[in-house]
Amino acid sequence: MDINFAESGSERYQAFLHALKIAGKLSDIDLTKTRRMQKSAQDDSLPELLIKLGLCSDSDIANTFVELTGLQRAVAAQYPSESPLGDDIPLRFLKNYHLVALDSDERLVKLAVMDPADTYPIQALQLATGKSLEIFIGQLSEIEAALEIQYGEGKSQMDKLVDNLTVEEAGNEDLEHLKDLASEAPIIKMVNFILQKAVENRASDVHIEPFEQSLKVRLRIDGVLQDIDSPPVASTAAVLSRIKIMAKLNIAERRLPQDGRIKLQMIGKELDLRVSTIPTLYGESVVIRLLDKENAVLDFAALGFVGKQAEQFKEVLAQPHGIILITGPTGSGKSTSLYAALKQLNTSERKIITVEDPVEYQMEGINQIQAKPQIGLTFAMALRSIVRQDPDVIMIGEMRDLETARIAVQSALTGHLVLSTLHTNDAASGITRLQDMGLEEYLLSSTINGILAQRLVRKLCPVCKQAYPAADAVIEEMHLRRWQPSDVIMLSKPVGCSACNGIGYKGRIAIIEFLHMSDAIRKQIMKHEEAFVIQQQAVQEGMHTMYDDGIVKALQGVTTLEEVLRVTTDV
Repeated sequence: MDINFAESGSERYQAFLHALKIAGKLSDIDLTKTRRMQKSAQDDSLPELLIKLGLCSDSDIANTFVELTGLQRAVAAQYPSESPLGDDIPLRFLKNYHLVALDSDERLVKLAVMDPADTYPIQALQLATGKSLEIFIGQLSEIEAALEIQYGEGKSQMDKLVDNLTVEEAGNEDLEHLKDLASEAPIIKMVNFILQKAVENRASDVHIEPFEQSLKVRLRIDGVLQDIDSPPVASTAAVLSRIKIMAKLNIAERRLPQDGRIKLQMIGKELDLRVSTIPTLYGESVVIRLLDKENAVLDFAALGFVGKQAEQFKEVLAQPHGIILITGPTGSGKSTSLYAALKQLNTSERKIITVEDPVEYQMEGINQIQAKPQIGLTFAMALRSIVRQDPDVIMIGEMRDLETARIAVQSALTGHLVLSTLHTNDAASGITRLQDMGLEEYLLSSTINGILAQRLVRKLCPVCKQAYPAADAVIEEMHLRRWQPSDVIMLSKPVGCSACNGIGYKGRIAIIEFLHMSDAIRKQIMKHEEAFVIQQQAVQEGMHTMYDDGIVKALQGVTTLEEVLRVTTDV
């Protein structure tokens, strides 16, 4: 499918817009909005306008042009630090049309362009240089960064935003002035820049932490925190106030924790942001949880549920009543697995009601209740009302206390399927945790159908991962031959490339263990056996531990041994 460069006006972009729509990047409403804005934005090309309106990311634009034209994509490593064009071509021309030279010799210039459908600047550059051009598709942000390095002072985007901010203004603590400052362009751009970096890097959380001499900004990417460019410490109060205004929080209250929510559209994504603030020594620490509705993977196979254990979990999920628990620490993907289970159960024949704190993903066809303890709407209170709503499936965000656990057990006994989470280290510990809460053994043995424990490990980047033969000492220590008896056992390691931002990992996957409730385990529960005894029985019956599941995924080249050892405690 090729773009007809001979066409004029917006007609040349018909195939481009169609491709974005087919890929789910643009809706009919977005197209209408774009066409209306295009009439008043004469200086912007259509692809640039889509990026400015936040309807598409610059990566989406570049990938679509690559697909349509068959041209190669320019990667970050190709951009040189000095311009191969020298001073012959005005910087204003290159910036205006988003062009940057990658390489040049006596007869050929390699050129990265944001918009290959706009042929005027390409033809003009060819005439000016008298050379042939080899065109590459570039990402707008990378082109702008390359031009800044080649012709500017090598400043980052954050540095350029700081240039427009005066320290004297930002240091003012007057409340009314702080409101005004938080609503001015430099601060708005700073906060938007931080959020945009978070979205582009697939971050799950943004941590903004004030210290005496600095304001630190870190992104949690695939479970690991990484530093990014931060605003100056003098702007701390204004930046935090801007976020609190967006989240509809009280900017005058700095002594107590606050929680809020922000809904916005950025680089073509519908985002739901949860904002939490707590007072610290040098200001308020803010954590923003990013919930990207479009990228929410609610498919068991994609989450890492494969093999016999995954099949057992799905079989238990199909039972009409009983309790299914998902355990693990904070950030282990419990909620995502719960939503994946609800998605599978969500049919017109079933009424599903959930009580959550907070509601992370809104699902069509499911009645979701937001717990509000401050007005008395606790899990236990909501559950007492839920059972009178004639549900088939009940999902409880977390079993936090004995009262909630008792109502859940009674619901399971009266014919409901109950799904919930617990904070325990492994599947067997879920039983002992409920016993410690005060639930009787006979109730647990008769209601629990199965307990799933999980952790998240980072996946190796498929582009740059490198296979290598495992050392004999590692094979012996990790008992790898139990899973792969071949002479040469191959593992994989991270390398780092432009596709994964040099990290070597991209995305995460679950490693799981599923304790299926058998008659032998029910008898052990009645005897009040310890968790490790119950786990040993489950292993004898064929359960693979999370460590085992992780080792198998490491041997398959999905992750690394280091990642498995990082999140599990087995030796």
